[in-house]
Amino acid sequence: MSQSKIDKKRVGELHQLAKQFPLEFSNPGLLHQALIHTSYANENRHLHLSHNERLEFLGDAVLELVISDYLFHTYPDLPEGELTKLRAAIVCEATLAKRASRLHLGDYLLLGKGEEISGGRVRPSTLADTFEAVIGAIYLDAGLPTVREFVLTQLNEELHSIKRGEYLKDYKTMLQELVQRSGDCKIVYQVVAESGPDHDKFFTITVRVNGVHYGTGTGKSKKEAEQAAAANAIETMPMPKVT
Repeated sequence: MSQSKIDKKRVGELHQLAKQFPLEFSNPGLLHQALIHTSYANENRHLHLSHNERLEFLGDAVLELVISDYLFHTYPDLPEGELTKLRAAIVCEATLAKRASRLHLGDYLLLGKGEEISGGRVRPSTLADTFEAVIGAIYLDAGLPTVREFVLTQLNEELHSIKRGEYLKDYKTMLQELVQRSGDCKIVYQVVAESGPDHDKFFTITVRVNGVHYGTGTGKSKKEAEQAAAANAIETMPMPKVT
């Protein structure tokens, strides 16, 4: 989408958002596209808008490359399996959604009416996808060195947690150990949605502690979705109140 198709008010909003990164977009249209949800594009077909799914696809790959490269060079003695665990922990939905929230990306999202009413502006999966789309937009606008700096700055807290040894366990184990501090607790993971063909499934899973819902996660496998759900629960649940 060219810059000429964005009105002055939107250009101003995008400029304010980009200052948080902080970056100056050569083509604000890329950032604009990163913030267009499919629901908005579908409800406004007459505008011929490009939604953010392609940028999300690109951003996901760029994110994995940047984090993989960082881990590879920072931890030369870790085997492939441990590196994979660390990367999965860092780029999980809960982490990306948290970063998107801190950047207030939800405030700038263009959503369809139904998506708006159903809470899409604060939905973790939507925020995480938007964060990846923004990464894709930065990559196309400014190149790999700039997007690498953006990613490592945004995920600095998580990267430092690794150095403190806080990411060496998977999220399901971390959740189990955390809730057990409050006594005997039952954790149940449940698949609530599946989409995509058999060779490319996408799962949505919820996690309940003593029957109370605390987290939701998505992934390309049940295991990945469970890890994301556990991470979401760790991020949001008031652990001392669990009985």
